[in-house]
Amino acid sequence: MEREIAAAWDRVREAGPLIHHITNYVTVNDVANITLAAGASPIMADCPEEVAEITALSNGLCLNIGTLNERTLGSMKLAAEEAARLKHPLLLDPVGAGASALRSRAAKEIMAAGQVTAIRGNVSEIKSLLAETSHVRGVDAGDDLTDNREAAARWAMAAAAKLGAVVAVTGAVDLVADATHCFAISNGRAEMSRITGTGCQCSTLAAASLAAGSEPLTATAAAVMAMGLAGEIAYEHLQPWEGNATYRNRIIDAIYHLQGQDLATGARYEIYE
Repeated sequence: MEREIAAAWDRVREAGPLIHHITNYVTVNDVANITLAAGASPIMADCPEEVAEITALSNGLCLNIGTLNERTLGSMKLAAEEAARLKHPLLLDPVGAGASALRSRAAKEIMAAGQVTAIRGNVSEIKSLLAETSHVRGVDAGDDLTDNREAAARWAMAAAAKLGAVVAVTGAVDLVADATHCFAISNGRAEMSRITGTGCQCSTLAAASLAAGSEPLTATAAAVMAMGLAGEIAYEHLQPWEGNATYRNRIIDAIYHLQGQDLATGARYEIYE
């Protein structure tokens, strides 16, 4: 499996996919830069008059509802429809789903409009999509999964089966699952939660990995592992006087230098089936 994970990550630089983002304005610059650091190319276009055309020019689509409004929701649905028509991979980041009726409705409408390949969110957001009781704190998770990793993995696999997509549930332990297999990934640092946008950046890495052509579960798992490992590498390089702003930049730098072999040796995970 180490070889497949490494190949999936290296394939992003080899393929250099163009990723169309309709994302939130809080993190858009960091999302663009980490996409470039991974070897892919970003394009940000949310005008309804051009989203289908831009989606057609791209290799993958990343939709993030973090700063949602009705205009961008319409654009996301148009882009999702075009991606489905062209069979382009679509990554949905349902930021804050469950926090408001609009966000919950938006996520479901996007999923109905297109064919979502993968969904990356925290446990509260995924529970909301499943219509399970969730406790969202703004755009942060208010729920925890059981400490029993096997039980958590089985929940993630059931979620993937119900949602019809690979599910990446990021948290203290990241779970990346399809209907039959689940990676439980232990990479990352708690300090990453003090930077706005690490989840958004993880989503674009997954979108790029999917667009590079790897099998969806492996592609998504490789991206989540890469983000966690980059957080570890970046933290090791922080100086005592540096804080979260520098940490953000060092994570992007770590992605820039990260190779598949680094994942093969540095990723920590278990596989459940």
